[in-house]
Amino acid sequence: MPAVRPFPVNEVTAASLVPTVAWGAFILAFIFGAAAQRSNFCTMGAVSDAFNMGDWTRMRMWLMAMAVAILGANALHLAGLIDLSKSLYQTPNFTWLSYIVGGLAFGFGMPLASGCGSKTLIRIGGGNLKSVVVALALGIAAYMTLKGLFAVGRVAFLDPVAVTLAGTQDLPSLAARAAGGAKQTWQIALSLIVACGLIGFAFKSRDFRNADTVIMSSIIGLTIVGGWYVSGHIGHLAEDPNTLQEAFAGTNSGRMESFSFVAPIAYTLELLMFWSDKSRVVSFGIAAAAGMVAGSFVYSIATRTFRWEGFRDAEDTANHLVGGVLMGFGGVTALGCTIGQGISGVSTLALGSFVTVAAIIVGAIGAFKYQYWRAG
Repeated sequence: MPAVRPFPVNEVTAASLVPTVAWGAFILAFIFGAAAQRSNFCTMGAVSDAFNMGDWTRMRMWLMAMAVAILGANALHLAGLIDLSKSLYQTPNFTWLSYIVGGLAFGFGMPLASGCGSKTLIRIGGGNLKSVVVALALGIAAYMTLKGLFAVGRVAFLDPVAVTLAGTQDLPSLAARAAGGAKQTWQIALSLIVACGLIGFAFKSRDFRNADTVIMSSIIGLTIVGGWYVSGHIGHLAEDPNTLQEAFAGTNSGRMESFSFVAPIAYTLELLMFWSDKSRVVSFGIAAAAGMVAGSFVYSIATRTFRWEGFRDAEDTANHLVGGVLMGFGGVTALGCTIGQGISGVSTLALGSFVTVAAIIVGAIGAFKYQYWRAG
């Protein structure tokens, strides 16, 4: 019988780091939720404002948050504090059909549900009962797409349609393989080019150039960077003494994570349903979902903007239920939402994240046209 490697009682293990990782995620998401509630940060609203009214202010906020996240995440990587290739976004498996179908489904669901996954949690904190229903529908559909009925079709028909790359799918790696040169050089150059381009576009508008808008957008981007640091550095063990393998403590994916708000809602429901199962823990994603609601709630109470809101009629209820299901399916299929792929994924410069963001925007525009048709 092989000997079991003993380790000191005070030696750090992945299990011992889980509470630290969860609390870090909660605090960062609390800040995110409060900042989003204060600034009315909403990615669905950003697309709606730009498409319906020609107002790009909230879109510029989303892009500004992306830019800050890109600079911060890549700075952490270049400093050796995290390894972005250990995230689920930079894998060599480029599942282009899943990105497109999932993104379109998620994008179409957003307007029906009055917001994306993160906005759903923020609205719950502000007293919106419709968003509670959306979260339940989204969580159940997401779990079905992860492990249930919808997963069968996803695994059989969508995920196999992929291109296996020679290396990771991030833009610096692709550029280094295509044009030559060191990946690190490309990473510095492309991080600066993409981020500065987004910042330049954001600041081009006078409406965007006010302290509150810039600061709130930047804070949201920095919370994504903080998420990478918490899960990818604080929660990282090169070798867990229990398993003798590399580990990222407290993440449902087993990889380094930052904020995403589709699968975590599913895992939150799972934890609540199996609470007595001691093997279940409050993970990074679950803590982040709770932190978003808490931050929004505290800010709403402090500013006296908390308001109960319910459904208008049966059609309103049906739209929100369908929207929740589409976002649950789409967010899992595309490996993220407007925050998960739109900011966290984009911060890694992964090609799939940019494809997903484009698909989400196209899907949302399709939903707006559908709503106009219904209204007419």
